[in-house]
Amino acid sequence: MNVVEVKNIKKKFGTNEIINDISFTVKKGETLVIIGPSGSGKSTILRCINNLEKIDSGNIIINGKKLIKEYKKDKPIYNNKDILKQINLETGMVFQNFNLFPHLTVKENIEEALKYVLKKNKNEIENISNNVLTKLGLTHKKDSYPCNLSGGQMQRVGIARCLALNPKLICMDEPTSSLDPELVGEVLDVIKKLAEEKKTMIIVTHEIKFAEEIADKILFMADGKIIEQGPPNNVIKNPQEIRTKQFLKRYTV
Repeated sequence: MNVVEVKNIKKKFGTNEIINDISFTVKKGETLVIIGPSGSGKSTILRCINNLEKIDSGNIIINGKKLIKEYKKDKPIYNNKDILKQINLETGMVFQNFNLFPHLTVKENIEEALKYVLKKNKNEIENISNNVLTKLGLTHKKDSYPCNLSGGQMQRVGIARCLALNPKLICMDEPTSSLDPELVGEVLDVIKKLAEEKKTMIIVTHEIKFAEEIADKILFMADGKIIEQGPPNNVIKNPQEIRTKQFLKRYTV
């Protein structure tokens, strides 16, 4: 079963085409990792899937629900608010800059959406937040504010907040890019465990060795296009396209 179907999407900012006719699918329990040079459109794809950016053409289907209902005069008409809300609730996003509420504690950051978006009762909220705090090794930091956390801890809170909503799809945009090198490992370990648990994920990263370890499928992008895709053994170990080889050379030499 496909959790995500991206069909021939295009995205422009002004006259600058960021995504040019991109298509791919992600099956339930699969981890897709998107790699490529900066400016290739990787993060924009995630933002389009999460409806943080609007596409100009094509469609994105998540759990059978279409973002675009129809086209009128070549202009996309997005689906009604109820369907978009369902899609948003089923799609979680972990940002590279954490995006935590600075005035809320760790526990409050995790519980905010449970309380005001999912309208869970007090006992449910307590159980869910305690479970994810334990899972992410954050129980001892539950009453701390983001300003008192390390970068690795903040990103783990971001992942915990996402998991608390139990999304069917988790998108991660460069989850380690804002971290000091010594803090990268703790976040990558968490993501590896999620992959082992067969969470459906799309991850944008520059961590090529990590991508090779956890991905079911690698998608290499450059200049807004998919240059090559397939299993890690093919794309990373034995790339066929010159552009892919050039990009990976710095990592594999």
